[in-house]
Amino acid sequence: MEKQLHLNLLASRPPMAGGFQSGSKMKMGPGRKRDFSPLPWSQYFETMEDIVVENENGKDISLTAVPVCKRKLSMNDTHFGIYCSGSHGPVLLLLHGGGHSALSWAVFTAIIYSRINCRVVAMDLRAHGDTKVKNPEDLSADTMAKDIGKVVEALYGDNPPPIMLIGHSMGGAIAVHTATANHIPSLLGLCVIDVVEGTAMDALNSMQNFLRSRPKTFRSLENAIEWSVKSGQIRNIESARVSMGGQVKKCEESSSSSGVSNSIGEGIIEEEEDEEAEEESSKKRAKEDDQETKKESIFTWRVELSKTEKYWEGWFKGLSALFLTTPVPKLLLLAGIDRLDKDLTIGQMQGKFQMQVLPQCGHAVHEDAPEKVADALATFMVRHKFTEFKEGYLC
Repeated sequence: MEKQLHLNLLASRPPMAGGFQSGSKMKMGPGRKRDFSPLPWSQYFETMEDIVVENENGKDISLTAVPVCKRKLSMNDTHFGIYCSGSHGPVLLLLHGGGHSALSWAVFTAIIYSRINCRVVAMDLRAHGDTKVKNPEDLSADTMAKDIGKVVEALYGDNPPPIMLIGHSMGGAIAVHTATANHIPSLLGLCVIDVVEGTAMDALNSMQNFLRSRPKTFRSLENAIEWSVKSGQIRNIESARVSMGGQVKKCEESSSSSGVSNSIGEGIIEEEEDEEAEEESSKKRAKEDDQETKKESIFTWRVELSKTEKYWEGWFKGLSALFLTTPVPKLLLLAGIDRLDKDLTIGQMQGKFQMQVLPQCGHAVHEDAPEKVADALATFMVRHKFTEFKEGYLC
């Protein structure tokens, strides 16, 4: 029960007792080796861009999006990394969960874009992915909601197109705060994925223990992808191959360090108990034969989630009431009915929002079952006449 609760807070999932789900992407024939090599973002999105919302002098600016390769950025600029597809129709603005990045929406984006007429904008939130801000430690709900409004203004100016706001876990909470603060004047609707105030608040006490249980480093990006799948954090191997690059970053460590292996069981590098002794030993080995000492890339988490604890309560406290009072059509997608709290149960019975449960999914619902999430969202948007199915698509 404790594991189920603390995972409703952030976008991760502990190992499952029964191993993999029986989805087609997880079935491998006897003797076949799974491919854990990373996949490029360009296979799922059309463009990757940087949106500058504040220059190095601290002044807010609004700029039309320019491909990242053509934008000259100052190291002190506040800019948000975004991934886009499409040029017509309503905008689906996608907000990822804590510790993840816009790449967690990659597979979903390719599917939803094939279903309905729409534009997709998936953004790296503050301190996540490729986004760079002056105060990355400020992850308050108010600040992050204002970030969303600034990015929308930078992209579309004073006349933004109709926008459907969609968020998962922490991103779902920020989506609700953004909507209720009216940072998006052209908001069409709101979709929140697997985040409920009651279970999220119950999980806070055990979240630090869960974060400490995760490996601190990985031998390679492939090892990180392998861990994410075998641990059950992401149950769709295709999504893991494209999204894990947004969760971890490369760091340099001497290949002479002990305890490093390429296997998944040992390839997750654990901290040595006596770091000083290990460092001294490494220096001696380096002096003996400096020519043989090489630098190898190892990977660690991009975001130290344990340091964001002071903001957790602010993300989720009062979330159900805010969600219910948001004056736009609302969709709540859950991995299990047990996640529904009292306020939302009453609201759902009163018809204040649409709810759909997607079984056999982990917490990262949109990664584990991107087709189911895309189908649910497409049906919701077409029914509310926000858009239409693409010609030739059979729903």
